[in-house]
Amino acid sequence: MKLKSDFKYSLIVPTSMGVRITPVNGQPVHSSDTFKMQATSAETNVASISSFLGLPVKVLTTFVKGSPIAQFIKSNLKSRHMDYEGPEVEQADPWGYRHQFNIADSGYGSRGPRVQNDRAGEVGRTLSVKDFDIERIFGEEGVQIVHLSGLIAALSEETGEFCLEIARAAKKYGTRISFDLNYRASFWKGRETELSKIFAEIASVSDILIGNEEDFQLCLGIEGPEAGGKGIDAKIDGFKEMMGRVKKAFPNASVFATTLREVVSANEHLWGAIMLANNEWQVIMPRTIHVLDRIGGGDGFVGGLLYGILKDWPAEKWPQFGWATGAMATTFLTDYAQPADEDMVWSIWEGNARVKR
Repeated sequence: MKLKSDFKYSLIVPTSMGVRITPVNGQPVHSSDTFKMQATSAETNVASISSFLGLPVKVLTTFVKGSPIAQFIKSNLKSRHMDYEGPEVEQADPWGYRHQFNIADSGYGSRGPRVQNDRAGEVGRTLSVKDFDIERIFGEEGVQIVHLSGLIAALSEETGEFCLEIARAAKKYGTRISFDLNYRASFWKGRETELSKIFAEIASVSDILIGNEEDFQLCLGIEGPEAGGKGIDAKIDGFKEMMGRVKKAFPNASVFATTLREVVSANEHLWGAIMLANNEWQVIMPRTIHVLDRIGGGDGFVGGLLYGILKDWPAEKWPQFGWATGAMATTFLTDYAQPADEDMVWSIWEGNARVKR
């Protein structure tokens, strides 16, 4: 069995990087003329928890050669204490490759958030295993956990095969696999048979499976909860019931998790979580959090959960830390949390917002 010292990286995330632009002061996109731009991807949102807290993280991605946006992204990843690796792809012509744009209105009060994804010509759709030395990454350098996302697996035929090969290599070399299903209807349209096969194979070798009821039903074909009562208790009972079927279908996994969210307004949510690990349930009943920007909260939860696993904490602490890092992410203008230290996170869990001097 490998020791932690045998692994160069605690966490690796394959991803397609892009930029997110948001109006300042919480204004809608259509009525704004001043915007903030940041580098973004769901997978690096997850990895940011570990990287800001000092664990070695690596990003596997692809860049547009000579692009100022690519340089902007690289600088951002370095500022987040992340290593990165990936090919430089020629833009070709003005209609060629580029990094995706995510245009987001964070919402305010009774006005809900609106997000538009502009992924035409996205360079991340070219991600291919042939562009990476998988044997070196997993066999020589070593990785404790690789986090895969259904967003990347469903991005294109090439990225689906890429994620499959990553999962196979991780399994071969004893790297634990985290898989966040992240179903997107627009990605799956007309590709249901192809993607169902890919997702099932990745799930079959995964150690950690993350998703909501819709994710497990539509990505893996798992029968959903029986119709029952309304309210949070019924939702929790329904998730537990469905997880029994997921666990039976994918017995390699030992951790299953999802968040629980009720939206009061754009700036006030009830936030909770549920996890099954080693046959024991951990339930965090939803409680109030105050939201600056909700985008990235779910990724923050996954990042905190994985951090707890990487730190070998008792299982009950994993979703607690994830709940707090998810809540923390919603207080940042970036769509990822930037914890200064573990104490900052645990203070959120404990509900302690007093000044620390």
